[in-house]
Amino acid sequence: MSNLQAVVKVKMLSKSYNSLKAVDQVSFEVAPGEILGYLGPNGAGKSTTIKMMTGLLTPDEGSITINGYDLSTHPMDAKKQFGFVPETGALFEKLTPYEYLLLIGRIYKIDTAKLDKKIMDMVELFDMQTHVRERMTTFSKGMKQRITICAALLPNPPVLFFDEPINGLDPNTVMIFKELLRKYASQGKAIFYTSHLLDVVEKICDRIAIVQKGSIVAQGNLDELRAMHHQSSLESVFSEITNAEDAKETVDSFMENNQ
Repeated sequence: MSNLQAVVKVKMLSKSYNSLKAVDQVSFEVAPGEILGYLGPNGAGKSTTIKMMTGLLTPDEGSITINGYDLSTHPMDAKKQFGFVPETGALFEKLTPYEYLLLIGRIYKIDTAKLDKKIMDMVELFDMQTHVRERMTTFSKGMKQRITICAALLPNPPVLFFDEPINGLDPNTVMIFKELLRKYASQGKAIFYTSHLLDVVEKICDRIAIVQKGSIVAQGNLDELRAMHHQSSLESVFSEITNAEDAKETVDSFMENNQ
């Protein structure tokens, strides 16, 4: 954990759906300049956690503080502190990328004199110049994801939440995105990142939390996790912690039974 004061504080967070405990007393912090990778198998509680952190779901118990604002008591102030890229973004597809980003900028009250340049700089970064005036109804998933990322970054918030953000992106855009995250972290932004892509998390995250059946079962930087579990990679640590079947053995068994 950084010696800087945490920007995101999650304490004893819990959420149930009927008798299913989706998130069970989860606690963690994200400091300025830190990228926290939040990992777990399907159904482990990752999406429920991030939906509570962004105000899309109300926790049964626990607290969420974002840049000093309690999400339950000061929801609008807390939500102004972060940008969010959900796993499946929702855009106003009848608009063009420029119109949509202009709307986002005005909602966040970005200085009108600076807004146009900020939008065009973001569009150029993600190589969307030729599409910026086109309606988004015919855009690919990857193109829509670029615009969702631009919308989250445009207000330049101190906190960023990403839920599987590189789904659908081409390799060049992924490289730009990863480098951008490193730059934002170096500026002191707190970044919460969920993904199934362990190799990406291994490369960009400063610290990793692994969740299983709604609870955090391991937390630390990559070196700490590897040493603790006597493993050489994040993939092997993840497999051991989550009791995942060995991929090679699984495939070998399949091939033997399907000759």
